[in-house]
Amino acid sequence: MEQPIKEKYLVSGFLTLFLINGMQVGMGVLSYQRTIVKSAGYDAWISVLMAGIFVHFIIACMYILLKRANGDLVTIHQQIFGKWLGNAISLFACLYFVVLATTVLRGYIEIVQVWMFPDLPTWAMALVAVGFFYYVVAGGFRSVVGLTFLGVIIPIVLVPMLLMPLEYANFINMLPVWKHSILELALGAKDTTLSFLGFELLLLYYPFLKKKELTQKWAHFGAVLTTISYTVLMVVSLAFYSEEQLNQTIWATLTLYKVVQLPFLERFEYIGISLWMFLIAPNIALALWGASRCAKRIFQMNQRIALVISLVIMAIIVVFIPTRQEVSLLNEWVGEIGFYLVFVYIPMLVVLQAIVLKFRRDNHEHTSSM
Repeated sequence: MEQPIKEKYLVSGFLTLFLINGMQVGMGVLSYQRTIVKSAGYDAWISVLMAGIFVHFIIACMYILLKRANGDLVTIHQQIFGKWLGNAISLFACLYFVVLATTVLRGYIEIVQVWMFPDLPTWAMALVAVGFFYYVVAGGFRSVVGLTFLGVIIPIVLVPMLLMPLEYANFINMLPVWKHSILELALGAKDTTLSFLGFELLLLYYPFLKKKELTQKWAHFGAVLTTISYTVLMVVSLAFYSEEQLNQTIWATLTLYKVVQLPFLERFEYIGISLWMFLIAPNIALALWGASRCAKRIFQMNQRIALVISLVIMAIIVVFIPTRQEVSLLNEWVGEIGFYLVFVYIPMLVVLQAIVLKFRRDNHEHTSSM
């Protein structure tokens, strides 16, 4: 049985907003336009809204699971599948979080190498990242939450800069609205999966929230903030670029920064890339914390040892993915696995949990009546 979390380790329920938004906004927002436009064209902003709405449905499903189990993801799996099978499935989730952190880190390293330092070796940045994230995550969940809070607040200065390209916008390109079929829009929504992933970590940090039963509204507010941000940025991109340009531009969001011209700074995209570290750091830190927490619950091991193992796995994968093609393949795999794990598996768990609890309740009533 999981021990109750001590009061000193808990965080305010209000911070759920930052945990949801801070985990969703990261590497995906730099390049999600290209992927969605291939399916939905100039109606891509509708696909983003559709994906955002479905995220709210999944958040509601997660709260149903958590309130019934009164624990975390490991508790839910043990409740439904039993100890051994439940722990095996939880181990898969643990590995998924490590790979999710790896995907974000490798993507950021690639951007730094392409845009700023072409000769910078991958292993050097991976080594620095391992040291930094060990320091942050080893400090505990409150330390990770602090980083997440900063990761949402500090990059706000970048928002006005992303609106500057509107000077050259051509909104006529987006008319008429809804030129694509529901199936094409749904495929576009599915393609946003990697950009929205991360909020499922709520299944692990839920016990660390104060008055956790009342935090659902903050989780939804965080998802609303993400959806609005993605939709506005998509509209700006569609108005600035042509559809052909978006299909050929890998990092459309970063390229928007090239439009920004300041009298005292020639290459503003360098500032954007540097500040983006504050956005991706919470993604990596929270995913690593989730992986190590999950391993601790499964194997009853020291969480710092689990963290070291997670960091080693992450560093090895990062170093052994040298090319753009392999990075893209990793993103596709994680996006596909994440889609089925979050948007298919979690609703399925709600149904299975209801069946298991009803079966046990009926058995208990039958036994009591004998």
